[in-house]
Order: sequence, then C-alpha cells, then structure tokens
Amino acid sequence: MNKIIEHRRWLHQNAELSFEEFRTQEYICNVLTELGIKHQKVAGTGVLAEIGNNPQNTVVLRADIDALPIKESAKIDFRSLNEGVMHACGHDMHTAALLGALEELSKNPPQNRTVLGLFQPGEEMHPGGATKVLAEGVFDGYNIVAFMGQHCSPELPTGTFGIRQGEFMASTDELHIKINGKGGHAAQPALLKNPVWAAVELLERVHNLTPTNDTPHILAFGRIIADGATNVIPDEVYIEGTFRTFSEQWRGECKIELQKIATDVASKHELEIDIEIKDGYPSVYNNEELSNQAQKIFEQKLNQISLIEIPKRMTAEDFGFYGKHYRTLFLRMGVGNESENSTRLHTGDFCPDERSLELGASVMVAMARNLK
Repeated sequence: MNKIIEHRRWLHQNAELSFEEFRTQEYICNVLTELGIKHQKVAGTGVLAEIGNNPQNTVVLRADIDALPIKESAKIDFRSLNEGVMHACGHDMHTAALLGALEELSKNPPQNRTVLGLFQPGEEMHPGGATKVLAEGVFDGYNIVAFMGQHCSPELPTGTFGIRQGEFMASTDELHIKINGKGGHAAQPALLKNPVWAAVELLERVHNLTPTNDTPHILAFGRIIADGATNVIPDEVYIEGTFRTFSEQWRGECKIELQKIATDVASKHELEIDIEIKDGYPSVYNNEELSNQAQKIFEQKLNQISLIEIPKRMTAEDFGFYGKHYRTLFLRMGVGNESENSTRLHTGDFCPDERSLELGASVMVAMARNLK
C-alpha cells in the first residue's frame, strides 16, 4: 500500500476531537523521527516540522489534524475505532498529504529556504488551534514569505484543485441569545411578558438586516428552545445562530445593529434580552501575488493537475488567522470520484478519493519549492 494512504488510514481509524489529538501527535512525531525530520510539539497537541537552511526565506505548509463528533456510517474496512468521532472533514487527508510532502522534501531539501510543516490541532473548535499556534510565537525568527494550506472538496473531481484570488472563505461568529420574560397560561396574555413573540420579532428584524456594499452575508439560527407547551408560555427562549460575511466593516457594524435590535425588542416587550456574540474566525484571503504564482506553478510544474477558479464560500476556516500576519494561499483539493459516492463534508458517510493524496502532496511540494 502507498505510504501516504497508509498514513491516512491510520489517522482515520484513530480520529480524535479538537485539542485531544494526543495519539495523532504521537503518530506524526514518530513518522517525522523515522524520516529524520526535525520537529517540535506546539499548541498542546500540534507538531511543527522543519526542513531547510534559511529561516529568512520560509514557506509554511499547514494541515489541520482534528476530527468531528460524528458517528461514521461509511462502508470501509478502516472505519474509526473511536465511536462517535470521525474525520468527516478530511483532516486525515490533509495530514497524510503533508506527511508525504515533507518526506519528499526531506530527500532533496530546497536550497536557500526553510520549509515548516505545521500540523495544527483544533481547527473545528473555537477559538481555533491557529490562535494557539500564533500565541506561542513559534514563527518568531522566521521571515515567512508564504503560508499555504489546502482543504478537501468532494464537489471537485480528483485531479482538480480550486482557487479564488482575494476574498475566499467567510468569517464566522457565534450568536447566543437569551430572552427572559414572564411565562404562564397561554389564555392569560395580559399577565405575561411573552418571550416567544419577542423571539419572533427579533428574528424577523435580524433577517431583514441589509449589509453595506451588498457584501454576501449569512445570519442563520439553527437552535431555538422555547420549552413551553400548547397552552404554556415559557419564561425563557434560548436561540443560537451563526453570522458569516467577507467584510470586516460589515462584521463590526452588524454586531452593533444586533445589539440595537435586541435592546429595542426588549424595551417594546418589557422583558430582558441578553445577546452574546462570540468572535470566531476571520475570513480567508488569498494573497493576489501568491495566487498568480500558484497558477504559474500549476502550469509549469503541475500540468497533470487542473487548477480552476471557484466561487467564494460561506464556510469558514481558522486558517484566516494566519492571513492577519502573513501572505496566505489556500486551495481546495478535489476528492470527488464519479464511480464512488464521496458524499458531502461533515457527514457520516464522507468517503474522499484516496487517489487525491499523492496529488495533494505534490502540490504542497511544488508550492514549498517555488512560491516567492
């Protein structure tokens, strides 16, 4: 069996949740030790590998290593041995591809350059492993000219990679809203301060918020708890949602508007509304110069792989934190297979095409050698 596939299947069988990737970290360290690649543990359960001889000309290759709390249903013989935990977002693919890339780079290290391989924990859980990596200052002393990552995309066929110059993936923030009123018998509305009607009005007004400059955004609410009955109005309604956009300006303005709406609705219904907005990940931005370089590298070094322009995505990635400090490049790696059902990310039957692993490793090697 191909070594990269072997890595991927071990990682898949031993999937671990965010910031609990202890066995994953041990496996990565053991592989790097066998390859003679210098490395250190970072951000608790992460690993940073190093190849090369010039920290003033450094490229970082990043893979995330955590899994999701999803029960696997895929019919494969290397299913997750950790019940209820699965690599349903393809981080096992990302990690295996990076291991393969580092092995190739170690055989013929790039001249006058350092390559750092970052195996990052906790991408799936706020505040994101990227924040922990950056907080530790592990890149101090390096002049990073490019910071590169990639992510599985079952909607793209194997052999195809996707790119979007500039704004690529949305920022994401969590919304937690508590509406405290006065419940009681539904037949006595004059005696109540109905939190359900307040919730309805709040959600309707939030839904009608209009972004500045027509920037794409999403305000969606996936959890509403009003634990009453047909004739019982509850004292409290609890709401959870997500806010996503590409504009940092609108991101800030919208949060102010949300607070204003909450205050206004609370006053109108004579009850209390507490709205907590948990800052999440910034948007992912592809540096224009690196994007242009990547297209030339595909044409000149990777002409057996297609690179196509794809639309912006409202999905989010903590990779966006790196873009606040360095020039970043993020690609989507096609893992779809027409003859098999690779399904969708974050589902129990997600089954990416393993033929994409060698391609993912090749792309990382080419970027490590040629990005400037």
